[in-house]
Amino acid sequence: MFDHLLRGTKDRLLAPLASLLRDVQPNMLSFMALLLGLAAAVAAAGGRWRVGAVLWLANRVVDGLDGSVARLSGTQTDFGGYFDILLDFVVYAAIPLGFAVHSVERGVLVMAVLLEGAFFVNACSWMYLAAVLEKRASGAGASGELTTVTMPPALIAGFETIVFFTLFFLFPDRLVTLFALMSALVGINVIQRLLWARKVL
Repeated sequence: MFDHLLRGTKDRLLAPLASLLRDVQPNMLSFMALLLGLAAAVAAAGGRWRVGAVLWLANRVVDGLDGSVARLSGTQTDFGGYFDILLDFVVYAAIPLGFAVHSVERGVLVMAVLLEGAFFVNACSWMYLAAVLEKRASGAGASGELTTVTMPPALIAGFETIVFFTLFFLFPDRLVTLFALMSALVGINVIQRLLWARKVL
């Protein structure tokens, strides 16, 4: 929901670090972010909440750097954008699964399955809509977005995902509620896009 508003702020905050890393391949930063995210999932599976939270936040910082470095060094590519979002979704899937592996509570397992299903449907609703908008020349290039393909605003996007996943690590005893709430809000994303697409396409 806030990604469009915060993207410029994020780039400004990361600019000094991106400047130091301008000679690093952006795809290597994407891969490093993946490793940090998977390590966070392993920490979740082992019940190491603080370590997991640090690794998750480190994942988000490094993931934010790949695009900043690519823009700064003039090395943006369509493959880089694709690679970045693919690895992001691996991490988004792995961390709730890590919590589910650790938990013996049936409610957590059920809500983790629900959340993963919500992620799947949400990804389909966004990516196919983005493809249609790009086909109609109404995508990222037309709207001035810095992303490879358009990312229509939604209730739950990157910033909100950072907040929710951080809350998972900070309040692991509230996972059933947090998973259920995020699943519901991600479901609203899908409905939002469907209604918007029905009106526009």
